[in-house]
Amino acid sequence: MSSIRVRFPPSPTGYCHVGTARMAVLNYLFARKHGGVIIFRSEDTDKERSSREYEEDIIEQLHWLGLSWDEFHRTTELVSTHTKMLQKLIDEDKAYLSEEESKKEPGKMVRVVRMRNPGKVVTFTDIIRGEITFDTTELKDFTIARAIDDPLYNFAVVVDDGEMGITHVIRGEDHISNTPRQILIQEALGYPRPEYAHYPLHLGSDRSKLSKRTGDVAVRSYREKGYLAPALLNYLATLGWTAPSGKEILSLEEMIGEFELTDVHKSGAVFDIEKLNWYNRHYLQAMLAADFAAESNKVLKASFDARGIPWDEAKATGLVPIIRDHISVWDDLRALADKREFDYFFMEPQPDASRIPQKGVSAADTIRHLECVKQLLSALPLSDYADAERIKAAVWEYAGAEGRGAVLWPLRYSLTGLEKSPDPFEVAHLIGKEATLRRIDAALAMLAI
Repeated sequence: MSSIRVRFPPSPTGYCHVGTARMAVLNYLFARKHGGVIIFRSEDTDKERSSREYEEDIIEQLHWLGLSWDEFHRTTELVSTHTKMLQKLIDEDKAYLSEEESKKEPGKMVRVVRMRNPGKVVTFTDIIRGEITFDTTELKDFTIARAIDDPLYNFAVVVDDGEMGITHVIRGEDHISNTPRQILIQEALGYPRPEYAHYPLHLGSDRSKLSKRTGDVAVRSYREKGYLAPALLNYLATLGWTAPSGKEILSLEEMIGEFELTDVHKSGAVFDIEKLNWYNRHYLQAMLAADFAAESNKVLKASFDARGIPWDEAKATGLVPIIRDHISVWDDLRALADKREFDYFFMEPQPDASRIPQKGVSAADTIRHLECVKQLLSALPLSDYADAERIKAAVWEYAGAEGRGAVLWPLRYSLTGLEKSPDPFEVAHLIGKEATLRRIDAALAMLAI
């Protein structure tokens, strides 16, 4: 069995953001690739900002992405061990109690614990970045606890990693500056040094660091907008990592099979929403028609119910091919539905008579074209309306002879009442023969006035 042990150490001071998710994904892929153990450790040392609500959200979103772990711990539930180790350092004169003025409450004196800094040069080999060296002299004697029973992050994380046998610390480059302090604490306590891998942070579109306090980077917000879990997982995994196979679309099993920390890029990657949309569109396109219809119908029905539009489940299901072509994420469908882009499939459109003719074509010629198209479509048997291509074949020759724009523009506008919509043959197929002829008649009546 593998001896590899890694940890997810999120701080529950906000909703799970994509930075936390990416950290978890990289640790997960590495551990599962090598048959290792994953520990979820909720680092709730910030007592004022940490909450169970945030912790539960992080757990929920990571599970939603398909991640799992083997053990769960909270830092605040491990304080007895931290206190024991702080006392050990004090007893060995490697740390000491120092009475100082409180930073939070000026005028109040508190007894903090400071580490005696040996002032040495610390060098460690980073799996992603190579050799890194720090002169720790400038750190002086640094604080490791607010009190004997209130450890600071850098001390608690070293004790927890040591006690839990963590072998690999995989985290963002913003933690590099913490590493020399943590190594000094490790050495003072006699813990083995884990291997480190500091990956570059991903950046916003302006190349600034993303923050968990920016609401639009919370995993839950992407989920609410209708992104699919496999798409977001796939994107986060390949954000700053290229699979040796060169594939961009990978299942979780394929990611595990191909992942190596040494393949993680050394430079930061921009979080590109268009690329995420590309991933999501791929996974939407790959959904089974029945699954896609179930979700698209739910989105459409919510919009229709809110606006009092009559609902037809069968008709909505028939829209699946059109909807697939027009969205990258479910939020796109909500926006289209709210803009009434699909209303004409369920109720009579309200065209403007002046817009029925194509620009530059007279009303008289438009009436002639619509009359001819009506005759051609009337002659089609009802069964032919089951196939948009048969409807197209019925009018295509005439449209080609008379000018496709002059013939097809008024047909499409008459059927939909919109200047932008699917082709008229697809619309006629979906609304059926009776509605198609009725809408052409309505347009002819408007032009005749």
